Amino acid sequence: MSGFMPAMTGKLGVACAALLILASGRAAEAVAPHPPATSAKPAVARDAGMIRIPGGEFAMGESGAETDTGICGLGESTRDARPVHRVRVSPFLMDRTTVTNAQYTAFVAATGYITVAERQPNPKDFPGVPAEALVPGSLVFTAPPAAVPLTDVSQWWHYVPSASWKHPAGPGSDLVGKDRYPVVHVAYEDAAAYAAWAGKRLPTEAEWEFAARGGLAGKRYATGDELKPGGKFIGNIFEGHFPDNDTGEDGFAGIAPVASYAPNGYGLYDMAGNVWQWCSDHYRPDYYETLAAKGLATNPQGPADAYDPDEPGARKRVQRGGSFLCTDQYCTRYRVGARGKGEVSTGSNHLGFRCVADVPAPAK
Repeated sequence: MSGFMPAMTGKLGVACAALLILASGRAAEAVAPHPPATSAKPAVARDAGMIRIPGGEFAMGESGAETDTGICGLGESTRDARPVHRVRVSPFLMDRTTVTNAQYTAFVAATGYITVAERQPNPKDFPGVPAEALVPGSLVFTAPPAAVPLTDVSQWWHYVPSASWKHPAGPGSDLVGKDRYPVVHVAYEDAAAYAAWAGKRLPTEAEWEFAARGGLAGKRYATGDELKPGGKFIGNIFEGHFPDNDTGEDGFAGIAPVASYAPNGYGLYDMAGNVWQWCSDHYRPDYYETLAAKGLATNPQGPADAYDPDEPGARKRVQRGGSFLCTDQYCTRYRVGARGKGEVSTGSNHLGFRCVADVPAPAK
C-alpha cells in the first residue's frame, strides 16, 4: 500500500489476502498491454504552471529525534530517513501543484492511455488467486464504522473492482466537479507516461525534498516547524480518531482540491498531505547510509535497484509528502524529511504525483 502498507503474510484472511496480493504485487509486465501513447503533445507550453527551483546544497533527511509518534505501519520506525547527509541539486523546474484530474484527462484523450488499474490481470501471474478476484481495480480507503486495531490495514483498505483514476471511489463515482482535484490511482508507470507526454519527468527524491523545503533549512515541515501556524493547518491530513472518524478540522474530510493550503517558500502547493507523490528513485532503507559515506552527493539518482526487507520481492519506488490519511496516531510522514515507499504497480485513492523538468539551456 502506498506509503505505509506493511507485509501481508500471515496478517489477513485468505480472501482479503488474495485481493491485496493482486493490488500490491501485480507487476507491470503481468497485465495486458495498453495502447501506446501517441505523439500528440500538450496544447500548453511545458513550463506553464511550473516554478524554477534554484538548486543548491542542503541537509537531506531527518535526525534520530524525528520519529513517528504513531505506530506507522506496525511499529515501523523512520530509520530509512537517516542519517542526515549533504546533497547538492542543480536548478530545475517543478509543477506548482500535483497533476490534476483535468490534466490527466487531457493526456488520456490525446494518447488513449489505459492505466494499470484499468487493465485485466493475467491469471498465470497470480497462482492461487481466485478467478473472480482477478478483475481491474485499485485500493480504496473506506473508514470503518467504529474504532479498529491499527495492526490490521484490511479494516480500512479494500481492493475495489473498477476503481481507477476515472472512478476514484469505485463504480458509481466520477470526476464531475473535480477537475482541480489531484489525479489518484496512478501506478508508477502511469505517472511516468504522463510525464513523458508532457515533456517532463518524475522528480528524484533529492529534488523533491530540496523543493519541498522551500529555502528553509532544518525545519520539520515544508513551511516551518509548526503544523498549525497562526491556527491554520499546513496541509490536508487526518484529524479526529484514525481510521474511523476524520473530523475535517483542516477544512477537508478526505481529499482536497489542489492549492487549498498556503504554498511553501518556493510557491509550491501541497508538499505536505493530500496525496502521496511518486519519485523516480528506487527504494532502499539503507540508501542514505550509502550517500553519507561518500560525502557530498551531487544530483543523486537513487540506488540501482529496490529492496524492502518487509517485502523483499516487491519492486518499490520512493513516495513523498504524506496524504490526507496521515495522522499522529498512525503515520506522520507529512514531515519534509520523511520517506514513503510503494510497489510500482499499485495505485490507491491517496496516491498522485507531480512532475519536474530540466532548466532549458540558454539560447546561443
